[in-house]
Amino acid sequence: MTAKKKTRTREATAATRTSTARTHGRDLLRNHAERALSDYFTSLNGHRPAHLYDLVLREVEEPLFRVVLDYAQGNQSRAAVILGINRGTLRKKLKQFGLGGS
Repeated sequence: MTAKKKTRTREATAATRTSTARTHGRDLLRNHAERALSDYFTSLNGHRPAHLYDLVLREVEEPLFRVVLDYAQGNQSRAAVILGINRGTLRKKLKQFGLGGS
């Protein structure tokens, strides 16, 4: 096998691992979300849920920003890229949640 083919093979293997890890991460997050929602419905004891979409966003958004900012070691530019949002939007949200955005 030529050096060029070996390099392509290594790159393909690395790309497959990265893709598999991302898929696993998404599945893991999805499973946690489904479990949390299922537990929430169980805890209602027959009461009807209302405004669930707003409730979920309110409960998830602040910890999402806090954890991502921590993961990015306080680097707002990096956190914005991870979240897939504009840095200005990130700063607005950080200020909204009292998470040190200026």
